[in-house]
Amino acid sequence: MSRTSHSRVAAKRRTRALVFAALGDPTRLSLVAKLCRAQPRSISQLTKRSKLTRQAITKHLRVLEGAGIVHNVHAGRESLFEFDPQPITEVTEYLGFVSEQWDQALSRLKSFVED
Repeated sequence: MSRTSHSRVAAKRRTRALVFAALGDPTRLSLVAKLCRAQPRSISQLTKRSKLTRQAITKHLRVLEGAGIVHNVHAGRESLFEFDPQPITEVTEYLGFVSEQWDQALSRLKSFVED
């Protein structure tokens, strides 16, 4: 494997790790669910009916933003957050690939054991 392709593979692994880590928190999963169902929302809108402070919500949004799952957009003086499905789509495809590999490995094991 060339140095360039190795660095690309390593970058993809880091990106996937960020997405998995970001989605590994119940609060962040809740924020993603809220943003999936609606237009871009402000921190105030996301804080409504929550026991969390604006600062806590902001901290979680920054983690999601770091993983590329949400983006900050400006509407006048207001800062809004919107969902970007691309990182989750890429992780879903990766999980499908891994699942297929496991299915093939289990099928080979089954054939080996049954013979």
